[in-house]
Amino acid sequence: MKKIYIIAIVMIAAAIVLLTTAAEDMSTYANFKDATKSGDRVKIAGQLSKDKEMYYNPQEDPNYFSFYIRDTKGEERKVVLLSEKPQDFELSEQIVLTGQMKGDEFVATDMLMKCPSKYKDEEVYIKEEGE
Repeated sequence: MKKIYIIAIVMIAAAIVLLTTAAEDMSTYANFKDATKSGDRVKIAGQLSKDKEMYYNPQEDPNYFSFYIRDTKGEERKVVLLSEKPQDFELSEQIVLTGQMKGDEFVATDMLMKCPSKYKDEEVYIKEEGE
């Protein structure tokens, strides 16, 4: 067998492995109610409930951070993030979590935060000036 055929077979196998791995991360957006029913890995978008308790003790467990969010349907649940607490977490406008429901808690392995724009005040100033 020629070397070029072996290289082509290896490249095709690598492409299949990459596509399979990427497909596993293609979880769908849901709310807490849907996540409870499915039991699958989903993405939940919501807002931080700032009036509820946040717990993070890096000396005890640096990969445990719990807090509460309200999903797009208005349901509020406790979230356990299996990672460290992100910097400026309290300033986030929206949070997207990837994980699954375990009992009454949503256990997240990944989190994406939408933080307020540093240009927000400038936009307001420009709008007021133009009027």
